[in-house]
Amino acid sequence: MSGEHGSGILTVLSLLALQLQVLLVGGDYIPPAKSDGFVYKNRHFNFDAIQIEAFYDPLCPYSAESWPPLQTALDHYDARVSLVVHLLPLPYHDNAFVASRALHIVNGLDRSATFPVLKSFFKHQEKFYGAPTRNLSRASVVDEIVKFVTSVIGNSSETSIKNGFNDTNTDLLTRVSFKYAASRGVSGTPSFYVNGFVLPPADNTLNYSDWRNVIDPLIGVKKSM
Repeated sequence: MSGEHGSGILTVLSLLALQLQVLLVGGDYIPPAKSDGFVYKNRHFNFDAIQIEAFYDPLCPYSAESWPPLQTALDHYDARVSLVVHLLPLPYHDNAFVASRALHIVNGLDRSATFPVLKSFFKHQEKFYGAPTRNLSRASVVDEIVKFVTSVIGNSSETSIKNGFNDTNTDLLTRVSFKYAASRGVSGTPSFYVNGFVLPPADNTLNYSDWRNVIDPLIGVKKSM
């Protein structure tokens, strides 16, 4: 191999080896017992619907910014479009793993509460990274997130949410989400797939018009088939 060409091949091989290593660590539970992700409004999978997958970090500002226009589009198209959200807690976002674990806990308790909690994390991200948590222990952060989630879904849930953080299965589910994103080649949030194909990044977010421009032609093709 010569110079630049050889170096490029080695780089690709190194990246593939790293991705394989990520997938094989803890390989005794990959693939998981059920598919990863949270289904918006619990809409069942339908081959006749446009399928959107969103990879979000609950403490990522760009993820928060991208959610309102996507939700508006989903509500506009109703059952013609379905959404599955996959969590990718990025290591450079403080406490993203704990927040993601909280969402898995909530989803296990009451699926209808998952997206309200996700939206609340988006709205109040500043509570959980940077200066407010810089001097807090991990246990203290968990306590704050338990209080926060409880305030969203009701005081009766507090004990169940606390117990969820003592359940190793919720830790496992959160790790599976991270590894699933790695298996799809996703390294940043937000990232979107439509009918299995990745959407090119558009300045980190897509506005409502962008979503209409993506989905309307697909709806039109379906009508003509």
